[in-house]
Amino acid sequence: MSRSMKAVHLVLLAAALMASGGVSAALPMAAPTGGFPASPPAPGPVPKLAVPIPASQTLPNGLQVVSVRRAELPLVTARLVLRSGGEMDPPKLAGLAELTANLLSKGAAGKTAPQIAAAAEALGGTLKAAAGWDESAVGITVTTPKLPKALALLADVVRQPTFSAAELGRAKAQAIDDLHLMLSQPTALAALAASRGVFGTGAYGHSRSGTPASLARITRADVQRLHASLYRPDNAILVLTGDITPARARQLAQASFGDWPKPAMPLPVKPVGKTASRLPAILLIDQHGAGQAGVVVAHAVPPRRAPDYYVGVVANAVLGGSYSARLNEQIRIRRGLSYGASSRLEPLSDAGLWLAAAQTKNPSVPQVLDLILAELRHLGRSTASVHELAARKATLIGSYGRSLETTEGLAGQVARLAIYGIDLQQIDQYIEQVQAVTPGQIEAYAHRHLDAEGSKVVVVGDTSRFAATVRKAHPKAEVVEAAALDLDSPLLRMPTRGGLPTD
Repeated sequence: MSRSMKAVHLVLLAAALMASGGVSAALPMAAPTGGFPASPPAPGPVPKLAVPIPASQTLPNGLQVVSVRRAELPLVTARLVLRSGGEMDPPKLAGLAELTANLLSKGAAGKTAPQIAAAAEALGGTLKAAAGWDESAVGITVTTPKLPKALALLADVVRQPTFSAAELGRAKAQAIDDLHLMLSQPTALAALAASRGVFGTGAYGHSRSGTPASLARITRADVQRLHASLYRPDNAILVLTGDITPARARQLAQASFGDWPKPAMPLPVKPVGKTASRLPAILLIDQHGAGQAGVVVAHAVPPRRAPDYYVGVVANAVLGGSYSARLNEQIRIRRGLSYGASSRLEPLSDAGLWLAAAQTKNPSVPQVLDLILAELRHLGRSTASVHELAARKATLIGSYGRSLETTEGLAGQVARLAIYGIDLQQIDQYIEQVQAVTPGQIEAYAHRHLDAEGSKVVVVGDTSRFAATVRKAHPKAEVVEAAALDLDSPLLRMPTRGGLPTD
């Protein structure tokens, strides 16, 4: 039974006992003296953040070693991170980087996948591997005495993966099944198409998890080539957080990765992340018979290293970064048009994505779309109140503090700074940077980057229920059947009868 269910049962039991007089003395019911408050309490004082400054060293082979000492508990998280991810997928092989990362722990250095899992379990940890945009990583958390063996295991899976045909087949089948499930969800499909609309033929435009067609094309030779070109010490960062000193970090890194040879060939050049898009500003994808519709509005925003990064973070918090933010307030709380409306900011290496989304009933699509666009306009044409900004900043600061509570969370935050070449001292400057954002800066950011003229709108659902109404307000909106989509094409290979060019 879950904790919440247990709590409900305890409340019901107490109520029953009180009704029978069984606990009247043990559980006195004090009447509230001032009545139920009409508004939430004001945010408390800003907490102080004290995070040790990360130490960065570089081994002769080019491996960067970043360590942060937190000695309260005998735990260390070790994470080997590459500065490359899904943006390095070759044309027609979307999902290759993610598939490669997932296969690392499925056989290496003469060990099978079960043997690797057993070895990690014997150390008290679990190997976790994944790839995102601009990064691929594998990590483990163990007690301090087990760290040398954990690093040796980490080195095996990173440097000597087997990539067996059997494991590759299983991984591809699982990934394709997951994709079919994801693409059946209207908001997920809308977000994928909206990314194409923002990034065009750029490296961030394709599906990082692949498509059923692209995954089927991937061979063992493709995986081996990607690994050989990207998994190298001069493209890697070893992050160690927890009960470890910089001197010990260098010693252990040298022992496990010091003989990892740096290839003579240069690193592959990163492709451009964003190019001009030829997709329409408003695209309606027909999932005939779908019970609900996904509404997504996307914008291109500056990359992670942009000076107004923190302004974007706070602006996103105001618009849709939490339950109490504007989108959810307007769409769910006031009107009950969705179970949740939100936005997210994804700043990347040389581009960024702002995406606002809500799932709703098909007939409600026009209203939800208008509300999202109105809130985007409002953000760039009005000043956020002091109270609203204080509440949103408090949410951001609390979330960031929670992310640093574990050695694993701390490693993730440090790795993201290192990947993008951000000064590692910013690990303890987050609160200061967020607090410094002003209402005027948010208004200017939204006006500059979230203007309606630059938006890409994608709606996925049963278009027979909303297309005509949407087109009254947006006559240039295009309609295409979901079955006609080619997700591997930057143009999505729309049929010409819908007004879109083909490849």
